[in-house]
Order: sequence, then structure tokens, then C-alpha cells
Amino acid sequence: MEEEFASQFLREHTIHETDGDDDAQQDHPVPTTPNATTTTTTDSAKKARTIRNGIFRAAGLQDKLLEKLISQVIPSEPSSSSSSSIPTIVTDDMQSLPPTFPDRPGFSIPLMSNNFRRFNARIGVVFKFQARALRVLSWRKPTHTLSLLAVYTFVCLDPYLLFAIPLVIALVGVLVPSFIARHPAPPTAELNYSPRGPPLAPAKTFKPTKELSRDFFKNMGDLQNVMEDFSVAHDKVITLIVPKTNFSDEALSSAIFVFLFAGTAVMLISAHLIPWRYLMLVGGWAGILSLHPVVARYIQQYIDTKEQVTTAEKKGEAVALPQQFDAFAVLQEFVKEDIILDSAPETREVEIFELQHLSHTSGEWEPWFFSPSPYDPLSAPRIAGERPKGTRFFEDVLAPEGWEWSEKKWALDLWSREWVEERIITGVEVETEGERWVYDMCSPGQGGGCGEDGGDSNDGGDGVVRTQVSAQIQKTSWEESDAGDDGVGRRGEWRRRRWVRLVKRKNVTGSG
Repeated sequence: MEEEFASQFLREHTIHETDGDDDAQQDHPVPTTPNATTTTTTDSAKKARTIRNGIFRAAGLQDKLLEKLISQVIPSEPSSSSSSSIPTIVTDDMQSLPPTFPDRPGFSIPLMSNNFRRFNARIGVVFKFQARALRVLSWRKPTHTLSLLAVYTFVCLDPYLLFAIPLVIALVGVLVPSFIARHPAPPTAELNYSPRGPPLAPAKTFKPTKELSRDFFKNMGDLQNVMEDFSVAHDKVITLIVPKTNFSDEALSSAIFVFLFAGTAVMLISAHLIPWRYLMLVGGWAGILSLHPVVARYIQQYIDTKEQVTTAEKKGEAVALPQQFDAFAVLQEFVKEDIILDSAPETREVEIFELQHLSHTSGEWEPWFFSPSPYDPLSAPRIAGERPKGTRFFEDVLAPEGWEWSEKKWALDLWSREWVEERIITGVEVETEGERWVYDMCSPGQGGGCGEDGGDSNDGGDGVVRTQVSAQIQKTSWEESDAGDDGVGRRGEWRRRRWVRLVKRKNVTGSG
């Protein structure tokens, strides 16, 4: 509110300030006026300057308070030295070189306000270029638009001319106007213009727009409109493209993928056979001609007719139209007829091994763990003397992350010999009937329990015993036994069997 009052006050008195930053101000000649008028103008300028300084001081205090508040809410970014875990190697030659990526300041309200004012004072040239380009493309002056099309035609027919366009722009758009500004034409049209002689006018310079001036607020309005245009264009792109490419409609996205893949294959093979110059020429002319008011009117009528037809079809009304080619209808028909998707989710088979340990006191097999590994005699945990890892109950076995159970119960794997051969497990005895246990197998002369502690024994010669057992086991492979064969004197302290169960992919809720 205070800044609006100050800007209105300055516009009413048409004051041209000359103090402040030399780069951000532009000098204006003050015409000679009577003393009373000069005194009034000076007093008004002092009042406006005082108001402006007071507003800026108040705004600076508010910015500091707000910055303190934001610093308590927003966590500060860690420094580059602490955030990076990769060591940096710096040699003596590299210490004198400037940093490739200098540190950028964090968020600061005063710095943000200052940068915005500087940016807004210098962005006017971009908006002027945008306005002139739109004026040319909208056929405001047909001669200008046709000249653009002529240049575009020459570039399409001879693409090497594209490298000459920046040079021509520099000559015609920068150097020639600057020379004419230094050597202006005479004020009277009776004399012919001659560029001879010394410079008659100062060189033309460009300075940023003054703050709180009419052009400054005009730039702010243009910047506001550009942000709105970008937001609208962004939302339209998201609405039109993302639903067709993010596989929310998996059949449609799959069809688009098929077409793009086929197009990529064709382009890789035959791109050099396509007349790109003439295609670009025709496409450019068609695009600029579509912006002509007459052509644009027919296009808008066609779009309105399509919208009316779509609305009528949604209401169930019959609309009679001439037969036309509809590419999207052809795509939908292709999706409906030729795209086949998997209806059932992906399933996999998971396994768990039931481990049992032979009790030295009762001589019975005791349930031990349900482990993801078979804990065979030559496994790394057995050689290292570690205890098996797992859970004691079936109910505690969980499905892998991102999966869920597809079956209600576990099933015993009756093909015990197959999983033993797949893992190349040696030193075991396999039951091919009955409960399908796979026992540790001892060599003759090893004694009770094969000398294997299985993590329970407190044998002092741990390393020596493991080495002897491993050497003896490596001499034997697995053996096959029946359910009635008790294997007395040949079985070790551990046995295991394999259970399997099917899992399926879990549906992911929410969007990333």
C-alpha cells in the first residue's frame, strides 16, 4: 500500500529523480523555468525522496524480521564439505584455479527483493522482442510476415545460411542503428542525409529502468502475464500428454509405446531418405499461415464444431456429420483390437528351510529355525562356526518387500534331490520318500555328531576340527536314502527340508 501511494505520488508530479545508483538511473535534461516553479519542483522532489526512503527503511526492517522467522522454519542447507562423502584431491597446481561451481547464497528475503528489482529493471528488452515477434507472426503488417517467410524459405533450401543470420542481425540490428544514432539526419527534410563528418550525437547507451517508474511497473505487469501464460501452458501439457504416457490407461500408453518404438526403428534406418528441407519448408509456411486471421477463424470454427459434437455425443444425441478421418479414433480401435494386457499379477515361488537339530541328551530331533538358507555343511555360516539365522514359527515368515502371499499355506517340496543338486550341496544324505529331510552325512570314524558343534559345542579346537571336517566332507558327495533307512552312524546333527509358497506383486497405492 505504501509503495502504491509513493508511485502514485511520483506519477502525479512527473518527477524525474537523478540521485541513486548511476547504473539504475538515467539523466534527463531539466528545462529552464521560473524560480517559483523550480522551488515547487524541488520541494516536491524532496518530499517524494523522503517518502521513498521511509518506505524502503520500513520494508527493510520487515524483510529482516521475516527472514529471521523463515530461518527458524526452513532448515539451513549443509555445506558442501560436510554434505559430500567423497574426498576431494587438491594439488598445488589446482589451488590457484578458481572454483568450477562457486557456492551460491541461501534463501534471503533482502537478496531476493534486490535481485527481483534488478531483474525487473532489465527484462524489458525481452518483452519488447516478444511483442515484436508476436506482431510479425500475427500478420499485423503482412509485408513483415512475408519477409520473414522469405528468409525462412532461403534457410530451409540452404541450411548453411543459418550461420549467417546472427551476423546479419548484429549488422542490421545493432551496428547500423548505433552508427545512425551517432550520425543523425538533419532535422529538416530539405537537405539530403550524409553520414560524412565527425559524430554529432552521443553514443546510444542502454540503462536499466528506474524503480517506481512507469516502465518498471509495465515490466512487472508483463512478467506477471508471462508467469500466467507459462502456468496455463504447463497445465495444458500435463492434461493432454501425461494421462496418455504415464500408463494410467495402460492399453493406450502401450499402443503409443509401440508406435514410438516402430517410428524410432524406421528413423534409424531411413532418416537420410526423408526430404527434411521441404518438410520443414512446408511445415513452417503452414504454421505461420495458420496464424492469419482468416485461416485462424476457420480453424476456430472447426474446433467449436468438434466440441459441440463431443458434447452432443455425451448427452446421447444423434449428430449427422460428413465422414472424416479421425486419427484418435483409429488409435482407440487399434488399442481395443490389438493391445492385450496381462490380467493376472506376476507370481513367484519363494522358499524357506525348516532346520532341526539332534539333541545329545534325548536323541530326538528338535525344531530349531525356519531359515532362508539350508545351512549345509559347506555353507559359509557353518564353516565360520555361526548359528543359523531365522524365525522359530511359520507365522513369523514374511513375504518379500513389495510382494504378498498368493497361497494360504506352505507346501513341502517333494523334490528334495533337485534343490540339493541345484545348489551343488555335498556331504548330505537325501530322503526321496517320506518327509524329504536332507541330513548332514558323516564319514566313517568321525564319531558321534561328526565332531560338528553346529554352534552348540564349546570345543576348544574350533579351527582344527572345522578343517578336518571340511576335508572329510569334501571326499563324499550326497547319498540317497529311503524313509525306512535310519542311517545310524552316518547322519550328523542337522537336518533340513524345503517349503515353498507362491507370492504375487502387491498393488502400490498412491502416486509417486
